[in-house]
Amino acid sequence: MQRPTRWTTLLDMISADGRVEIDEAAVRLGVSAATVRRDLDELASQQLLVRTRGGAVPHSVSYDLPLRYKLSRHADEKRTIGIAAADHVAPGSVVGLNGGTTTTEVARALVLRTDLGNGASDGSPHVTVVTNALNIAHELAVRPHVKLVVTGGVVRSQSYELVGPLAMPTLERLMLDIAILGVDGISVHGGACTNNEGEAAVNELMALHANRVVVVADASKLGRQAFARICEIDRVDMVITGPEADQATVAELRSAGVDVHIAAPVTS
Repeated sequence: MQRPTRWTTLLDMISADGRVEIDEAAVRLGVSAATVRRDLDELASQQLLVRTRGGAVPHSVSYDLPLRYKLSRHADEKRTIGIAAADHVAPGSVVGLNGGTTTTEVARALVLRTDLGNGASDGSPHVTVVTNALNIAHELAVRPHVKLVVTGGVVRSQSYELVGPLAMPTLERLMLDIAILGVDGISVHGGACTNNEGEAAVNELMALHANRVVVVADASKLGRQAFARICEIDRVDMVITGPEADQATVAELRSAGVDVHIAAPVTS
């Protein structure tokens, strides 16, 4: 198992259990205790956890994995979801994208659409993307056929999202054809939600100013609730998820009037 994968697994274990023990982690990862010890020391040096005798605990009570450590989780499923979501964007649309690994895959798939590749005959872009995510903006900035609008705000390092009152004025002045939102959880009773209230406030405004709201969520997010609500379930028009989605949860969402699309794996 490569080091980035080990680190992600260790952070997942701490997030789920509140602590990690070296011996237990060594068995789960299939590596030596010395390797786990070195990994924990390195993560502690980056202030991602606190070392204890025989293991580690979260660095803070409100523990949230930084985006760079989420990249390898459900990677193939997120790529599949991203391609499926990009297919729902019509040429000439104004698209809102919040931050997250799944919406990053949407952005990457969007710029590969052949019908969006060269722009209109008068030189205008074939798609406009409004985002509060710095990593998505960085990838789209070099695409001449994409008109890119970036909100203001204060950077949240865990997600690369711009949040806070400086992000609001831009979104308040714009209308979106479609908002494609990544979430930390979505359920009939909890709606679309995320772990951070600052992100939720910006994402809510994006949803309010969109004609259509599409939530992109891998199977692990379905049926889950997170700390801060983005919007009620009746504001969500479609959920795009992966083939491992729990069928009972899918049925609940459909019963609530949400169009649930199961993205089929892409064959090479």
